[in-house]
Amino acid sequence: MKRTLVILVAILAICLSATAQPRGGRNSASGTDKYPPVPRSESEKRILATLDSANKAGELFQNVPADDGRMLRLLTETANAKHVVEIGTSTGLSGMWFSLALEKTGGKLTTFEYDAGRAATARKHFKEAGVDRLVTIVEGDAHKTISRLKEPIDVVFIDADKDGYVDYLNKLLPLVKPGGLILAHNIDMVPGYVKAITTKPELETVFYMDAGAMAVTLKKR
Repeated sequence: MKRTLVILVAILAICLSATAQPRGGRNSASGTDKYPPVPRSESEKRILATLDSANKAGELFQNVPADDGRMLRLLTETANAKHVVEIGTSTGLSGMWFSLALEKTGGKLTTFEYDAGRAATARKHFKEAGVDRLVTIVEGDAHKTISRLKEPIDVVFIDADKDGYVDYLNKLLPLVKPGGLILAHNIDMVPGYVKAITTKPELETVFYMDAGAMAVTLKKR
């Protein structure tokens, strides 16, 4: 456990240092373009191939950039997460990045999506990637449906309606394990959420402002 915490602290430090370097921000060249992921197993190869196929087909509605997806995978696997909760499935790209980690940790993803069409596309992607067994999609208004969650959460990822971020945080935070992570995408668009995560004494946050701009928040032990 201590080793995992040390690694997580190092990762968060990297996130923070990235914001201080004049790399051109969100318009700079993608690290994934320069250094694409190298699959170690056939299952990882299948997931990455499905991600590539979805990108080429344009099945991308408001999904995370690959650089952010790789960060999701890295944080989730390092935390040895057993239960990830995602608000905003979209067409499943972020869910596949999470699945790369969850295959290794023996964990699962519960992901919430308002739009039935996007949920259907995500199901197709999860099946093609061979990770549908790891994922439960909950359709409907997540502000209401997340009340079904009862078990502890290791990682939360919020990437949905921007004016709802604070509500999602308040409803999910009690379920997040001490030492767990709350990740939020496009945080340059949600000043109210930024205020919430930087003023609560039980939280510690760093900001990764490359790619799609993400807040990485630790629930303190």
